[in-house]
Amino acid sequence: MAAVSVVKAGPRKILITGVSRGLGRALALEMAKRGHIIIGCARTQDKLNSLQAELSSSDNSSSSSSFEHLLMKVDVKSDNSVEELARIVMERKGVPDIIVNNAGTINKNNKIWEVPEEEFDTVVDTNIKGTANMLRHFLPLMLERKQGIIVNLSSGWGRSAAAQVAPYCASKWAVEGLTKSVAKELPDGMAIVALSPGVVNTDMLVSCFGSSASLYQTPEAWAPKAATMILNLTMADNGASLSV
Repeated sequence: MAAVSVVKAGPRKILITGVSRGLGRALALEMAKRGHIIIGCARTQDKLNSLQAELSSSDNSSSSSSFEHLLMKVDVKSDNSVEELARIVMERKGVPDIIVNNAGTINKNNKIWEVPEEEFDTVVDTNIKGTANMLRHFLPLMLERKQGIIVNLSSGWGRSAAAQVAPYCASKWAVEGLTKSVAKELPDGMAIVALSPGVVNTDMLVSCFGSSASLYQTPEAWAPKAATMILNLTMADNGASLSV
C-alpha cells in the first residue's frame, strides 16, 4: 500500500535564499504573515536589515514573532559561507522544514560569444553551484529525520530557450536536471521539486524585457499563490517540475 503524504500543520521553519529582494523577499513576508518562521539569507546587509524591520512590523498576535526569524548575510556561491549558514541554523533553529533555493542571477542580454567569462561564471556559480552548495550542507540534516521539502527555483527558460540569455537558460536547465536526479536519491518522507515562478516583474525580468516588464504581475501578487503551492507540497511531488 502506498504511503500517505500528510502536510505538516502548525508553524514551519522555512529557509529562503536570495531573500532580500524580488521573489524571495515577497515570499518571506507572505510566509511570515501566515505564521511561519523565516530563515533567510542574502548578500546585502542593508536589505536584510530592511526586511527584518518589515517582518517585525508585519507580525501580529496570530503570526510568528519577529525575534523568531533569522536573517543572515550569506553568499550561496561560497561553499564555506553556506557551511557556516548550516552551522548557525542548526544551532539556533534546528533543521528547516522547507528550503527554497531562490537565489539567482541572469546575464545581460547578449549573444553567447559576447557574454564575458566572468559574467557567465557568475550565472553558473549562483544558479547551479549555489543550489548544490545548499543541498550539500542541508540535505544530510534533513536525511537524519527523513523529512523535508526542497524547492529549487527554475524558470520557463529551464524548459524552453530564448536568444541572448543562453547562460541563464543553461543554468536553469541544469537546475531541472539536478532536481530530478537528486529526487532519486531521497528516502520516502522527503521531496525535491523544480518550481518555475512564471513571469513576474522583478529586476531580472527588467534586465531582459526592459519597460515591458511592468506589464506582468508583481512579486507581491505572486507570493500568495506560490506560498500556498509550496506549503501544500508532499513527498508525492518528489522530482516534479511544477509552475506557479
